[in-house]
Amino acid sequence: MEEITKNLKLTKIASLEAVLFIYGEEITKEKLAKILKTSKEEVEQLISEYKKILEDTNRGFYLIDKNDRIVLATKPEFSSILEDFIKDDLKEDLTPATLETLSLVAYLGPISRTQIDYIRGVNSSFILRNLLIRGLVERKPGKGGSFLYETSFDFLKHIGASSVEDLPEFEKYQKMKESFFSESVEDINKNNIKNEETKSGNNLSKEETNNQNSI
Repeated sequence: MEEITKNLKLTKIASLEAVLFIYGEEITKEKLAKILKTSKEEVEQLISEYKKILEDTNRGFYLIDKNDRIVLATKPEFSSILEDFIKDDLKEDLTPATLETLSLVAYLGPISRTQIDYIRGVNSSFILRNLLIRGLVERKPGKGGSFLYETSFDFLKHIGASSVEDLPEFEKYQKMKESFFSESVEDINKNNIKNEETKSGNNLSKEETNNQNSI
């Protein structure tokens, strides 16, 4: 029973980590509690446990906890490595993944990073930062402290268009966006976490059954 309780707690911490990673920006603990379907008190406890995990192991992340908001960030000691990596990346042409992300911003913008990640299936924070530095996209404040991304004037100059509405089939993709995201991103995150917890629960059930059979 103690082992099952421990596994459930680790699953909740993993869910917390997944949300912080995919969100990529500072988030309130109240919003975290809502997404994880738990109390703010338990979120505080999960954050405390997750901090210990990051401190006690050789991980590249740490948590910034300030004014009831929290964000997952890379540790300062890796800043020089990341800086060199970004500089080298900026010297190269746009990669297929970068072009894919830029296309999503152009056709579906204004769009949040969470929505971009949901469509691509991977974290897009580095690519978006790259596009921001190149001056091809801009960001503006959205709801709940998040940011919305859209293409810049420089992007329009590069493609020789006066506005994004001039892009081929732009209106079609905007309508697809409205239909695709009729379900809020928060609900999408909740469903993803729920599915992960269901899988974990099924695995624990199998473990319990195996333990009973072995007795």
